[in-house]
Amino acid sequence: MNDLLGLYNYWVVIGLMMIGFYVVLARGNLIKKVIGLNMFQISVFLLYITMGKVHDGTTPIKPATNFYTGDKFEVFTNPVPSVLMLTAIVVGIATTSLALALIVRIHEAYGTIEEDEILAADRESEC
Repeated sequence: MNDLLGLYNYWVVIGLMMIGFYVVLARGNLIKKVIGLNMFQISVFLLYITMGKVHDGTTPIKPATNFYTGDKFEVFTNPVPSVLMLTAIVVGIATTSLALALIVRIHEAYGTIEEDEILAADRESEC
């Protein structure tokens, strides 16, 4: 039981991921869909950042010395997941701003941001 509860960060990631996925599928408002996508994206960020942390690990920035200290090796935390997530955050901000800009243009064209109303207006314009 302790092993199952000890992985609480994975439960948080799964919870956020499912909430974001539900919001994307269940809501018709385009802004709510963007918020759901952002929640999904944040859960992926948390997954990678928490996986990159090593218990009792130190930063891999050390002076040029021998890392072997007596009979034990120094434990380092891997910085690559954090660096990759910084890049992903920047890409996420760019895609969110683009999505919101497109929603503004859709609102100007259709007068609504509800998905079903936009589809109904498209069907009426085709006939």
